[in-house]
Amino acid sequence: MAEAKTKVTLIGTVHARQGVEFVYEGEVSACDNCKVKKACHNLQKGRKYRIITVRTTHHECSVHLNGATAVEVTEAPVTALISADMAMVNSKIKFEVSCNKAECRSFTLCHPDGIVEGDKYVVADVLGNAPDICDKGRALKLVELRGV
Repeated sequence: MAEAKTKVTLIGTVHARQGVEFVYEGEVSACDNCKVKKACHNLQKGRKYRIITVRTTHHECSVHLNGATAVEVTEAPVTALISADMAMVNSKIKFEVSCNKAECRSFTLCHPDGIVEGDKYVVADVLGNAPDICDKGRALKLVELRGV
């Protein structure tokens, strides 16, 4: 599988450390008049990213305490439960949630942070069976997903 592409973006200096993972949530109204707004908001909303390299470039920022620092990020893999028949390494899937049972112990694996429902992903690894039996009787597998 091809190596993940990196992007340069800006993140709050307090969080700018190699290995930190975050879900990009989009811009806020305080960003409207910022001259480097495009550099901060060049990621895909709802996706999970990992900081690979911290650069020395620093900018003042009205949103982030101590300003913003340039970093190189790559999309981080996300652990999720998917239907067993789709759990094949290197297969492309469209992530869809078919259960909204919030009290289920596997809810956070069926609705993982960093996954956008309806987007396409590649199954990077099959980690095993679901940790719990699905109440809906579905056969599920625990997988690692990467964005397409």
